[in-house]
Amino acid sequence: MLHVGTGATKMEALILEPSLYTVKAILILDNDGDRLFAKYYDDTYPSVKEQKTFEKNIFNKTHRTDSEIALLEGLTVVYKSSIDLYFYVIGSSYENELMLMAVLNCLFDSLSQMLRKNVEKRALMENMEGLFLAVDEIVDGGVILESDPQQVLHRVAVRGEDVPLTEQTVSQVLQSAKEQIKWSLLR
Repeated sequence: MLHVGTGATKMEALILEPSLYTVKAILILDNDGDRLFAKYYDDTYPSVKEQKTFEKNIFNKTHRTDSEIALLEGLTVVYKSSIDLYFYVIGSSYENELMLMAVLNCLFDSLSQMLRKNVEKRALMENMEGLFLAVDEIVDGGVILESDPQQVLHRVAVRGEDVPLTEQTVSQVLQSAKEQIKWSLLR
């Protein structure tokens, strides 16, 4: 426990105590401020209505600026934009901005490589499963697990190969069948 001087409350001591739970939310909004992806890791905004209001506030404060960090509603927000997408990683007001920025850069770089440097809304919407897997590899329950995009890509590729037949899409099953038929004909 942290030693605090006289006059400091127990709550202030708890706030300053280090925690692994660094990320409160990861958001991706389009150029109109509408949600494409949102994952909240705590109850700061428990209802969808509160989340959407918060997302609109973030977008209105950040979409016209070139900075990378903002303080909004007592939260630290790091963000980046690309073509028609806005990426946000949110932490508490006392969170280390460099840690949050490492998460943001890992997410952006992982998606950039997955989408072959075409980080825009249409490409992202066509590869949402890759986004979900990447976010799950980077952050779990608010705890940062990985900040190296190469490791994230490797794990996403491995997890993508292990999808059971019942969870594959029809197009994936048809593509797999076409490949098997092609190879059987070439023998």
